Amino acid sequence: MDNTISIGRNYLEKYLSSVRSQGRYTCTLEELRNQFDLSDAAINQSLIRLKKKGEVAQIRKGFYAIIPPEYSRQGILPPSLFIDDLMKSLNKQYYVALLSAAAIYGAAHQQPMEYFVITESPAPRSVNNKKMKINFLSKTDWSNDGIVQQKTNAGYINVSLPELTALDFFTYNHKFGINRIVSVLQELVEEMKPSTLAKVAKQYVNTSAIQRLGYVLEIELLQKRLADSLWKILNQRTFFAVPLSPQKEKKGKIDNRWKVIINMEIESDL
Repeated sequence: MDNTISIGRNYLEKYLSSVRSQGRYTCTLEELRNQFDLSDAAINQSLIRLKKKGEVAQIRKGFYAIIPPEYSRQGILPPSLFIDDLMKSLNKQYYVALLSAAAIYGAAHQQPMEYFVITESPAPRSVNNKKMKINFLSKTDWSNDGIVQQKTNAGYINVSLPELTALDFFTYNHKFGINRIVSVLQELVEEMKPSTLAKVAKQYVNTSAIQRLGYVLEIELLQKRLADSLWKILNQRTFFAVPLSPQKEKKGKIDNRWKVIINMEIESDL
């Protein structure tokens, strides 16, 4: 038995080197089963040894990141190097979203400590350990409008355009709060185009997110062209009064155009 495991070790290290030479940073247990005529116990024992050496990190059950020397100190890869492979292994549509997308466009002030990914419903369980936190958020009404591919050292990842990112902030506002969202939007608006915003909003199901974003763009950020492009879409829908912050009481003056109940005072972090 020991001899089999020892052969497995050698082959596993060679195999992981060959995976890295192809520009990949990940492997799955299923892949290793197909590659080697070894028991799961033997493969797992080899993986445990490589984990102890800091050459492999388990992202979730059956999915591993290969840690090259330049990331050995952190003991983990940036999620952008493995997220596409991970979502393919789960057979899930996805895109990098919210603060993680905003950071790509230079609008997050600092690199967020958490990574945000929106997937088709149901979302996988979020990854939360000492080395990283990946938040998976689900979206029932999937549309590819506003999702683009961004090149990384490992290939490509799906990322929301600034316009979709802005709308999503108001769908998942409970994660951040309005003040933080407005702070990010102050920089994100520089990357947004009225025509793209209208195109993305047309397919965007959450009408209240359009209302809140429109109000913030027009009243707080003085982005009239962006706000007007959203208004054209909103004006074609039936919509009702919504609070600016869903987490607070629904009391306050109502903005007549956007039908937003101003139930808080916005204070940007900038």
